[in-house]
Amino acid sequence: MLNHIVIMGRLTRDPELRRTGSGIAVASFSVAVDRDFGGRDGSERETDFIDCVAWRQTGEFVSKYFTKGSMIVVSGRLQIRNWVDKDGGRRRNAEVVADNVYFGESKRSSDAGSASGAGSYGNPGAQTPNYGGFSAPGAQTPNYGGYSAPASAPASDFAMLEDDDAQLPF
Repeated sequence: MLNHIVIMGRLTRDPELRRTGSGIAVASFSVAVDRDFGGRDGSERETDFIDCVAWRQTGEFVSKYFTKGSMIVVSGRLQIRNWVDKDGGRRRNAEVVADNVYFGESKRSSDAGSASGAGSYGNPGAQTPNYGGFSAPGAQTPNYGGYSAPASAPASDFAMLEDDDAQLPF
């Protein structure tokens, strides 16, 4: 069986961080996700509002770094909760239980969308974002927890190969 969902959208409100009786962190939030298509009559695209929940460190991460309007990518599973309302009626609620959460936009584009810069991260004077990939030597890049190449790598660590297939190691 497979139950995996990935959504990308904007938070409709600030995440709400609570703790269970045993102290486990749980964050609740809602994501506005645009549909990829419009109506059959050519009308505008509709938006779905999807409830999400993130537990433990993932919940603390969402609560700390995301605010209303932030672009977020959520990867997890769809879960249906059954509950009874105050009148005794049976109710159902679908929500995404987040396994992984990612930033959906770079710092520069999130700053352009909000005057306060809430939810921003990295180096304000940076020219290019680094999401954990290779960076050109000497380039100014903010550090988002990924690997950045040293400013000057020793040339002796690399060997130049000629366009001769006989030199390939396989």
